[in-house]
Amino acid sequence: MSSQAWVVIGLLWIVVLVLAVAVLSLARQIGVLHQRVQPVGALAIARGPVVGEQAPKVAVQPLIGAPREVGVPHPRGLDTLLLFISPACPVCKTLLPVVQAIRRDERRAVEVILASDGPVAEHQAFVQRERLQEFPYVLSEPLGLAYGAGKLPHAVLIDSKGVLRAAGLVNSREQLDSLFEARELGVASLQEYLERSGKRDVA
Repeated sequence: MSSQAWVVIGLLWIVVLVLAVAVLSLARQIGVLHQRVQPVGALAIARGPVVGEQAPKVAVQPLIGAPREVGVPHPRGLDTLLLFISPACPVCKTLLPVVQAIRRDERRAVEVILASDGPVAEHQAFVQRERLQEFPYVLSEPLGLAYGAGKLPHAVLIDSKGVLRAAGLVNSREQLDSLFEARELGVASLQEYLERSGKRDVA
């Protein structure tokens, strides 16, 4: 092999080593960013009922089952996760497997209710297509108005006594989980908790 070929091979190895160092450096920086970035919870919105107060009481009729009332103490002592969705909402569809997992994992503590409005036939087809028969699925415009569900998907957490504990826009499992974390922290949302913590740090 000629000396020129050895030179080329040597240069290629140098390039490979430089790239390897660059990749390791970028990976380290990504790790640092993950540590610095604050967790993002459900996006709280200004309108709607006040967290910490009694939830609005609204009578609803599920597509399957008997009429019921949302916002009252739960007859089985469960918390209620009220999720406003729409068949035309792509983000809502991506959340459905997450909601099914929450229902499966938390069924002894939380009842999940799906809510929307619009033509009954459209939602019946949606329930069949997405296999949502195990959920109470209600169509009620007054329910959405009462809970300030202007943008979707919108989630509301009501405790077993009918008190509103957390609410906001959600688009991931982490944001849904943040509602439960906010309840445990005694705040309306994780944003509020972070704002309070920031103010304490400043003080």
